[in-house]
Amino acid sequence: MLVLLNKPYGVLCQFTDRSVPPRRTLAEFVDVPDVYPAGRLDHDSEGLLLLTDDGALAHRLTNPRHKQPKTYLVQVEGTPTPAALDALRRGVVLADGPTLPAEVDALDAPPAWLWPRDPPVRYRKSVPDAWLLLTVREGRNRQVRRMTAAVALPTLRLVRTRIGPYGLDGLAPGGVRVVR
Repeated sequence: MLVLLNKPYGVLCQFTDRSVPPRRTLAEFVDVPDVYPAGRLDHDSEGLLLLTDDGALAHRLTNPRHKQPKTYLVQVEGTPTPAALDALRRGVVLADGPTLPAEVDALDAPPAWLWPRDPPVRYRKSVPDAWLLLTVREGRNRQVRRMTAAVALPTLRLVRTRIGPYGLDGLAPGGVRVVR
């Protein structure tokens, strides 16, 4: 079985939380038994999360050796320069080593289908922001955030839109779609 979830901002990628008070978890959205996340999406990130009961499929989707492309809409603080975009396209050096090259394009505006975030991203009148469409083929911890920070473009909002052949394709925040 494969389940697609559009994970809202502020939701943990697990089904339980022992924090006091407890935080929001996948259990609030996914009512399909015996599925588990294939990969992670940070508490402060949004978008596509795949859940499955198939260990081999989870391995193919998440193991770095398979280099599944993961595509993100990234709102960054600052204005992307050609040099910053080229650095991302070549791969940047992070504390845990160099990244593989990313595919990246600057967008004029966020796509019309993108929902507003709750809570909204902070707005600073004196600092511009911009949107990137960025695809990576690794899955390091907070990789996209660390990559954009490495080129002086801190991430304000991160929305995963695709993992390999699977995409959000109109799935609303909190929405679930069983694909097989």
